[in-house]
Amino acid sequence: MSKVAYLECPTGIAGDMCLGALIDVGVPLDYLTQHLDPLGIAGEYKLWTESVQRNGQRATKLHVDLSDDSPHHSASQSAHLSNAPHHSHSKQRHLPDIEQMIRAAQLPTRAEKWSLAIFRQLAAAEGAVHGIAPKQVHFHEVGAVDAIVDVVGTCLGLDWLDLETFYCSALPTGGGTIRAAHGRLPVPVPAVLKLWELRQVPVYSNGIERELVTPTGAAIATTLATQFGAPPNMTLQKVGLGAGSLDLPLPNILRLWIGESSPSETQTPIARFSPSSLLAKRVEDPPHPSSLPLITALETQIDDLNPQAIGYLFDVLFQAGAVDVFTQAIGMKKSRPGILLTVLCPPETVRACETVLFRETSTLGIRHSTQVRSMLDRAFQLVETEYGQVKIKVASREGAIINVQPEYEDCAAIARQHGLAWREVHRLALQNWYGQQPQ
Repeated sequence: MSKVAYLECPTGIAGDMCLGALIDVGVPLDYLTQHLDPLGIAGEYKLWTESVQRNGQRATKLHVDLSDDSPHHSASQSAHLSNAPHHSHSKQRHLPDIEQMIRAAQLPTRAEKWSLAIFRQLAAAEGAVHGIAPKQVHFHEVGAVDAIVDVVGTCLGLDWLDLETFYCSALPTGGGTIRAAHGRLPVPVPAVLKLWELRQVPVYSNGIERELVTPTGAAIATTLATQFGAPPNMTLQKVGLGAGSLDLPLPNILRLWIGESSPSETQTPIARFSPSSLLAKRVEDPPHPSSLPLITALETQIDDLNPQAIGYLFDVLFQAGAVDVFTQAIGMKKSRPGILLTVLCPPETVRACETVLFRETSTLGIRHSTQVRSMLDRAFQLVETEYGQVKIKVASREGAIINVQPEYEDCAAIARQHGLAWREVHRLALQNWYGQQPQ
């Protein structure tokens, strides 16, 4: 087995959040300082951490405070580096300058290799954006002291943990604009978009209109991660929490999962059904909410929409990515009867579902809430009946079958074709499935 890391980024990724998560998981601050000092910028900053709360959750916040006599110190701000405010810098560095600093510091071999790769990846993206060669890029914000500390410190921490393989979640796009060295820019900023394009990164909107993924964070993720998406098969050992500076609707925390890889073939398959399987299997403790998948609930109440539009609305919402849609009858102001419309969707489809609601209904506002959900594992099996095949949905947990249901559409198609009652087809499908199971 090899040691793996998974970066879970519900509110994005920035260099200081990565380094904060590594310190939170156990990387000593003294170790980082010792290896950062040979970069030759030790007198220009102070590195320190604090424990903070983000929406009621504890996390470690990393601070890189520039010295008053640093050539990079300025009262003005730029948000181009992190989802925290950063300084703007009078001194510009090119890629060869940063490469020379990193090589001269005599870092551990992997930390040096990763640090150089991250800055080269960022230079390639910036060069593509500005139409120049990577070595000619003027590293404004990204060549600053805090960015160098974030990148090199992150690589030192990953090496100290002896991690071998890196994975990352899909990344939120954010929105709005920020002020940077080249003036006001749309979010995601051009360098981040180019980094995503170079690696074909899966992205989504979580509805937060702020800068969530910074160039430094995007460069770290796109350089080191071998895959983006769901967590890999792993035995989880530790979780580190790195805080950002912005106050957001979701906890502004990057979660670093550390564990050992688990081959996919070792996963527990769905067990064959036997009447005693549910009784024989011990019920495990439920997972902690922080490890469960997120679901977003969109709600709005409507009292002035033609009811014929609701059926069409359901279909369009499901096409947009909703996993469930339902209505409830309510009484509204002026004694009008209305409906409460609720849409459940993954965070990455929030924007698409919200667009449908505004386009297809008369609502003026939509409420968002993010929840966690527990789900059973699901698989489909085919069962033969005298009238044709029916798909059976088999739901299980920890290998034990919990629920078995024939698919509605398959039963309905057979019922219509043969002039049978739907419930009779449903009964036959269940009866035949159970009859095929070993006793």
